[in-house]
Amino acid sequence: MKNKKIYIAIIVALIVAIGALSAVLIYNNINSQPAAPTQGVVGEIRTDWDTGIDENSKGSDNTKKTGVQIPGYSTAEMNAGDTSLHISIGNPKSNTCGLYATLRLSDGTVLYKSDLLEPGSGLTDVPLSKSLEKGEYQAMVLYECVTLDDSHQKLNSAESEFTLKVK
Repeated sequence: MKNKKIYIAIIVALIVAIGALSAVLIYNNINSQPAAPTQGVVGEIRTDWDTGIDENSKGSDNTKKTGVQIPGYSTAEMNAGDTSLHISIGNPKSNTCGLYATLRLSDGTVLYKSDLLEPGSGLTDVPLSKSLEKGEYQAMVLYECVTLDDSHQKLNSAESEFTLKVK
């Protein structure tokens, strides 16, 4: 009789635990935010990358851009735990060199390193090597310019610093 009461207590405790776990899972599922839509596969380097600026506009001689063009950022946002960042990293069509892009935090943590980005190619959903916790991070994209021939000889580099806000 005593063993029967113990078994009943264990079964009741298991049912309560399963019910509580189910309630938590249902609550999290109902209150979760849908993922932001992407413009293709995360991490896919596209040859039709859009810089978001009119590269065909003709300015006066004083405003005409010369040299290597590098995308710049002031802030980027993502959710804690995400494994990708919606940010436009690429090589504008007007460039005559290739670019390698490295996304890293100010402490040196590398979050992404691209393959060669030829002029006009880039990506808008960057896969990250690790997820980040909630907070503000100082981040940068290091662009390394190389020749487009088979040697990919290094030319120069540029950094684009920004604040990464993780919600």
